[in-house]
Order: sequence, then C-alpha cells, then structure tokens
Amino acid sequence: MKINKKLLCLLCPVFILSLTACGSKSYTDGTYKAQSENYVNDEDDSTAGNGYGIVELTISGGAVTACDFKTYELDGTLKDAEYGKENGEIANKDFYNKAQKALAACDKYAAQLVEKGSLKEVDAISGATVNYNEFKEAVSEALRQAEQ
Repeated sequence: MKINKKLLCLLCPVFILSLTACGSKSYTDGTYKAQSENYVNDEDDSTAGNGYGIVELTISGGAVTACDFKTYELDGTLKDAEYGKENGEIANKDFYNKAQKALAACDKYAAQLVEKGSLKEVDAISGATVNYNEFKEAVSEALRQAEQ
C-alpha cells in the first residue's frame, strides 16, 4: 500500500487536534460563583488563616475570560489591607507581611487562570498554599456548574 506523504502531513495534525478536543470539557458562557470549604488552622495557639475563598468566573466562547478570587474570615469578613492586623494595628510585622503576601496571591491565582486557561496550569505561590487550595476547590466547583 502506497501512502501519499503530503496527504499524511495534512491529516496528522487534524487527527491529533480531534483527539485533543474529545478530551476537553465544554463550558456554557456566563458568570459562575462558588465557595471553597472552610479552612480551620489546626494549630492550638493560632486562628490565623482560618476562612474560605469565593471565586467568580466569567466564561465566554467556552473559555475563562475573567476571574475574581477573594478570601474571607470564618465570620464573613473580607480579608483586605487590614488582614493580619490586631485591632487595626500591626502587632506582629512578620505575621502581617505573611498575611498580606497570601492575600496578594489571590489576584495572581485569578490572573494565572485567565492567562493559562487551565486550573491545572495555575502554580502555587510559596506562603499562600491555603489560598491556593481554596482557589482550586472554588474554581473546580464553578467550572462544574458551567459544564454543558
């Protein structure tokens, strides 16, 4: 059997793309919101880091085009520029800096998801592992909602 090399060169990429497309999920355009489970720090002497994350995804053309990720204290208070302070004051500078670094990672996780197009491609950031886990959990749920 003689194989036409030109035809083979044209058909191989089409075949590979069709296999790739079969494995990908299809999402309905829209805005989806999901929350992670509550995280509770298991250290007896600290409640730092306790809370949950909420993600809001916008899907257009079947892809994530916008993502917003925020974290909250267990009582529902948004973690913001005050996160890591005690009574409005920086009592422990190291703790405050770590808390703010973890907070900044939220925007980076959201940006990575939009840029890379896949939750599997979002890299964890040192010092923000709890937020990373909350992000993955909330995004997974939002994408589940968007599945066709």
